[in-house]
Amino acid sequence: MKLTRPLTALAAAAVGALALSLAGPAQAATGTLILNAQEIRNPSGCYNASSFPLRIINRTNDVVLVFDQPRCAGHRIAVVAPGQTSVDEFGASVYIR
Repeated sequence: MKLTRPLTALAAAAVGALALSLAGPAQAATGTLILNAQEIRNPSGCYNASSFPLRIINRTNDVVLVFDQPRCAGHRIAVVAPGQTSVDEFGASVYIR
């Protein structure tokens, strides 16, 4: 009687459960993200540009990813680090965790 497959499946399930339990809960960035003149406190997710060029002031503790299409689609064209400012002529949306 072979127990190899059931034990392998059980071990894989245990490793997967452990990995999920170690992952912390998702949290919004702390601070303020300014997109053009719009201030967003403790931002999280995707935000579309309201006008062009897109001026980004990142006063959060996380990086901001800039995309060339609305809804954070298309190509990532820039990364704005915490404490940095960027003006992106072709920025259409931004994403922050």
